[in-house]
Amino acid sequence: MLRLSPSGCTAIEAGEAAPASPARASRHLHFGVCALLFVAATAITVRACLAMSAMADAPMPGGWAMSMMWAPMCGQTWAGLAACFAGMWSAMTVAMMLPVLAPALWSYRTAVAGTAATRADRLTALAGLGYFAVWTGCGVTVFALGIALTQTALRYAAFAHAVPIASGIIVIIAGAFQFSAWKARLLACCCAMPECRRHAPATAGAAWRHGLRLGLHCIGCCANLSVILLVVGAMDLRAMALVTIAIAAERLAADGIYMARIVGAAAIGMGLSLTIQAVLGAA
Repeated sequence: MLRLSPSGCTAIEAGEAAPASPARASRHLHFGVCALLFVAATAITVRACLAMSAMADAPMPGGWAMSMMWAPMCGQTWAGLAACFAGMWSAMTVAMMLPVLAPALWSYRTAVAGTAATRADRLTALAGLGYFAVWTGCGVTVFALGIALTQTALRYAAFAHAVPIASGIIVIIAGAFQFSAWKARLLACCCAMPECRRHAPATAGAAWRHGLRLGLHCIGCCANLSVILLVVGAMDLRAMALVTIAIAAERLAADGIYMARIVGAAAIGMGLSLTIQAVLGAA
């Protein structure tokens, strides 16, 4: 109930909740939609991973097994394989990156809040589409590289024998990147981005370009962690969950550099373990 205070100002009776502000309602709607997208993408990813795990991997020289996601199944064309990979990759990237993207998109929406609420929502969605367009392009590159490496391993036994040791070394290098000055600068840029977006122009072109820039920066910042996932097993749910937590921890923690170094130390330890196992297996 509203009443007039002795000074003549309007006040709200104690015990009654103040009406929700438009900004708070928009924030709840934004993160609610992101949460629904995250749940849907996670469910699709889990289903795809379980379906993939039900297929027997192809044993390769050197004691490792090749996932069937890199080879057409009986009756499947290369175009069909590419379409399946694109679907899995899209769902996986939404599930893994949305936890760190949602706050960034809300920061962008706040920057363009001077426009009408409906238009601000459209611009924010467009920025999100631009972000995932970059990750889709990255998926095309990953698919082409994965097919090339797989075909090389199938044709040359020496290359296949070297894969386990090479995988361990790659994980070690990716973990060491977490301690680099370049990684520190990328994480610092993540923290500085809200200031850069404060006066963002409220146009469709600017929103799309902002999403592209955000996607490119994000790929650069977590490329080494993505490589670790691809080496360990792109469709391994445990590895996917750990990498998702690692990316979110170094981006959202108060001291992201400290978290990045913890992740780097763990990755180096895992890489050493993989390398030692590969050497002992080859002996």
